Amino acid sequence: MSARIIDGKAFAAGLREKVAHGVARLKEQHGITPGLAVVLVGEDPASRVYVRNKERMTQEVGMRSFAHRLPATTNEERLLGLIDELDCDPAVHGILVQLPLPAHIDAAKVIAAIDPAKDVDGFHPVNAGLLMTGGRGMVPCTPLGCLMLIQSVREDLSGARALVVGRSNIVGKPMALLLMGENATVTIAHSRTRDLAGEVSRADILVAAVGRPEMIRGEWIRPGAIVIDVGINRVSAPEKGEGGTRLVGDVEFASAQMRAGAITPVPGGVGPMTIAVLLRNTLVAAHRQAGLGDPDI
Repeated sequence: MSARIIDGKAFAAGLREKVAHGVARLKEQHGITPGLAVVLVGEDPASRVYVRNKERMTQEVGMRSFAHRLPATTNEERLLGLIDELDCDPAVHGILVQLPLPAHIDAAKVIAAIDPAKDVDGFHPVNAGLLMTGGRGMVPCTPLGCLMLIQSVREDLSGARALVVGRSNIVGKPMALLLMGENATVTIAHSRTRDLAGEVSRADILVAAVGRPEMIRGEWIRPGAIVIDVGINRVSAPEKGEGGTRLVGDVEFASAQMRAGAITPVPGGVGPMTIAVLLRNTLVAAHRQAGLGDPDI
């Protein structure tokens, strides 16, 4: 039996629609229009496309978009000065600095300069600490999107065995904390884990975020498991001609699909959720900064 395909694109569209309704209510009832500032330093092509999509979707849900494009030669002092301005601007409820930054800029220092209440990426050390201790902070977008997709298949995660493959501060670690918060029994694995196949075979829920193309083989998957593939890897595709490429995840999709109960495709799975959750986080930030309860989305 083939696994159910978890359509992240459709789920993200539904989430953006809920955000748009929430934005409209906030405007109507309190006269507040959420504002998202996106800062891009340099000319990285992938980052430019990503930022452009963020700006378009921000406007589509009725939010104000503040775009700041700085040359790659921008020094750290100038960037920190801009962040200070945005921290103090009441029209800006969310601040996102697109990563990666040029090598001469300390990304950790830049992230730490963002007001934690406006840190809609959820990367600030204060927000990381709040997630660790079960507090109410801003949660990183991709892990929260993964949790939403998991719960679209299995709402109650109590007692489920969950395996997170990957230990990054952006996805792996916060993902594990979110799953623990839902009472799952969580293991973190990575590229140096012994008997990774055995760990995968025991998991009711697998989140693959290690950044290695098709590292996790389909035959390892526990029958009926929920598989969330965060990986986006470009590999050669000779069938598309010379220089042809295709996108694959961290999981061997075709073989995993024959064993899993539900699985995200690549592309079209986790990817669309990141921007949708970013918009959701911006709406939440606007509510909190106005002293209002969190929106019901």
